[in-house]
Amino acid sequence: MATSFKVKRIYAPASPEDGFRVLVDRLWPRGVKRETAMVDLWAKEVAPSDALRREFHGNPERWDRFVQAYRKELTRGPAASAARDLLEHKGPVTLLYAARDEAHNNAVALKAWLDDHA
Repeated sequence: MATSFKVKRIYAPASPEDGFRVLVDRLWPRGVKRETAMVDLWAKEVAPSDALRREFHGNPERWDRFVQAYRKELTRGPAASAARDLLEHKGPVTLLYAARDEAHNNAVALKAWLDDHA
């Protein structure tokens, strides 16, 4: 079975269709208990760098610049290795994020990158 990627807010209920659930945020989401989050992997390494996260946070007008910079990060160091591991996974993978903005967040950008490289 080929890998398919989807994104979902970590605050939404888990479902069997999620498959392998991967938290792709550098920080653990507020109000979410680790015991009940149903996270299979916390892939901090694939999350945007602290500097990039701080620059973009709450500024959707910087989205294009964020995506471009994040794509560069995904080709280097630990982020590249973590992204490669996600690409090698078989079956459905759900990228979990905590951001309120469902259209402009690192999981959406990561999914687009993974889809391009799958």
